[in-house]
This record gives sequence, structure tokens and C-alpha cells, in this order.
Amino acid sequence: MIEMFVTKQAHSTKEKTVNRLERVDRIQDDCWINLYAPTEEEIKLVEETIHVPPEFLRYPLDEEERPRIDLDEDTGDVLIIIDIPCTRKDDSSIHYETGPLGIIITRRHLLTISLRKTNILDTFIENRVRDFIVNYRTRFAIQILLAVAKDYLKLLRYMDKSLESSERALAKSISNTDLYKLLELGKSLVYFSTSLKSNEAVLEKLMRGRVVKQYDEDENLLEDVIIEYKQAREMAEIYASIVNGTMDAYASIINNNMNLIMKILAAATIALSVPTVISSFFGQNIPMPWDPEFSREPYPFVFVLLLGGLSIVLAVYILRKKRML
Repeated sequence: MIEMFVTKQAHSTKEKTVNRLERVDRIQDDCWINLYAPTEEEIKLVEETIHVPPEFLRYPLDEEERPRIDLDEDTGDVLIIIDIPCTRKDDSSIHYETGPLGIIITRRHLLTISLRKTNILDTFIENRVRDFIVNYRTRFAIQILLAVAKDYLKLLRYMDKSLESSERALAKSISNTDLYKLLELGKSLVYFSTSLKSNEAVLEKLMRGRVVKQYDEDENLLEDVIIEYKQAREMAEIYASIVNGTMDAYASIINNNMNLIMKILAAATIALSVPTVISSFFGQNIPMPWDPEFSREPYPFVFVLLLGGLSIVLAVYILRKKRML
């Protein structure tokens, strides 16, 4: 899908000029081109119309592409790739993932390209961002980076609430469903933390100002963006530590409960073996002390008794030697 937008003046007052984003039907100068899940025809159209390097249009469409900045020395075009948060819904749960978003800054255009439609750019399309002008391409790119950071923070707060809900459910009864939710949260937090670290490296490179020309207002805005990313990364690391600690705690609880169960079963086994020992004497084909024949043949009973006692002593000795007692 391809969308084109330009900034037009809505109305002007003595104090301020209000601009609005409007959709256009063709690519023109000073426009924003938004590509998501593009077809080959759309990619070829953009490539032939504004002569952007073809690899710049295809790098962000690779799910495994890492955040970075590329500069084409022939055209002066700049490609910024960052990881953005995204959600995937199953039947009964929400999975948090990350995916690449490409921002291409040319001399007369700004392009955004991604594998799927992202809600982050909807705030710009719906004119919910203040002081937003497509013509200021560097500032527009930084504003997109700021919107991504805010989306990370918003999703991290949702994940924190899900974590608290799972902890309350596990406090009542340990279930596999809640443990799987914690495991999924931990995996998502690892994705977020890794992506935020990579995005920070891109921002630090952008901050040095050697790739994209920046004005004072752009530098101040970029500093705020870096602070937001650092806050999001710290939150992700803290929540990941909480999830790991919670999983370890419940693993210890499960092991302790298992030990208690095994202790009860061992005691029950010992208790049930006592009648077996007593009844086994009655199953021997030898005279018992109360039988009339015992006075004539006492040796078989004594032999069986001594053999049983010797086997117990031998078993205890072997178990102690193997440190099982």
C-alpha cells in the first residue's frame, strides 16, 4: 500500500500558523510517501519517480534487519532503520514483538516503509502531532522516532499491568496458563530491551550530526528522544528482572510443594510396608513360636529372622555409603 501526503496551511492568525496534513494522489515535491506491505509495482514506482536507491526500499522489508543508518554518497539520501513495537493477537492473548521501520530522507521527499501498517504513523496522518510539517524532513524523522519511543512506553505500561494480573492469579493458585503468560511477557521484554538498545545506538550516531543536517531545534528534540528511549530501555530491563525473579520464585515454590508430596508418599510407603513385613512371617512354610512343632525345629524361624535383620543392616550400610541417608 502506498500513501502520499503534503502539508498545507489550514488557517493563520497573528500569533500562529496552523498546518494540516492532506492526502494527495501522486508523488510530488515536499511530500511524505508512506509504504507498508508494498507490492513490487509500488516499489518500482517510487524508485523510478524519485530515484531512491533500490536497496534502501528493500532493507526495511527484511524482518531480521537490524537498526542502523546508511548514507548513499551518490544521491545524498539517508536511510534510518529502527525497530518499532507491534502487537499480534491470538485467540485469547496478545503477543508483543518488534519489527523494522525504514525512514528515507531525500532532498525533496521523506519516505517511511514497513512490512505492515503501523499505528504509530496514524497520529501524523490524523493531524494529532503539534508543529508537524512534512517539508522539515529532519525534524519529521525525529518526531517519528519520538512517537516510536512513546509507543514503547505505552506498551511497557500495558505489560506491567499484565504482569501484576498474572502475579495475583498465581498467588491464588499456580496454573500453567499464568506461567505461560509470564514466559511470554519475559520473551517480549527481551525483544523490547534488545531493540531499544539498537535504537539508542542509531540515535547516538544521528546526534553526532554527521549524517543528517540538524538545526538547534532539531538537536534539542533529538536529546528529548534519546532520554525517552533510555527511560523505555530501563523500564524494559526492570520488568524483565521482575519476570525472571517471579519465575524463579514460583519454580522454588513448585519444587517445595513437590518435595512435600514426595515426603508424604515416602511416609505412606513406609507405613504400608509394616503390615507387609508382619504378614510375610505368616506366609513362611516354617513353624512359628506358638506352633507345637517349633520346639523340635526352631532353626528355620531363627534363620529367616536373622537373614531379614541382616538384609536391613546391609541396606542401611549401602544407603549411608551412597549418602542417601
